[in-house]
Amino acid sequence: MTEIGITGMTVTNVMGCGMQKGQTEYYRGVVVEPSLLPKISVSMVVCKVPVRTVIETAKKVLYTGKIGDGKIFVSGIENTIKVRTGEEGFDALQDEE
Repeated sequence: MTEIGITGMTVTNVMGCGMQKGQTEYYRGVVVEPSLLPKISVSMVVCKVPVRTVIETAKKVLYTGKIGDGKIFVSGIENTIKVRTGEEGFDALQDEE
């Protein structure tokens, strides 16, 4: 993402379920079918880089062609407040030089 101008993101380890099946695991000799699988969630707010550019870059980087490649959700942000400075909106998203 840095190549297209994205300078910040949040990456979180999460558990989730979808179309793919988890690996069969054993607990005390009993087969356990996990319904939640470890995944990552990446969040970013963009204001300078066109959203379509971010989407196309993410699709290209994340694509394996297999179930589990993930989903991209696009939503609006009502406001952003930088707690330390009190800046809001576009100003709160600017990198400091």
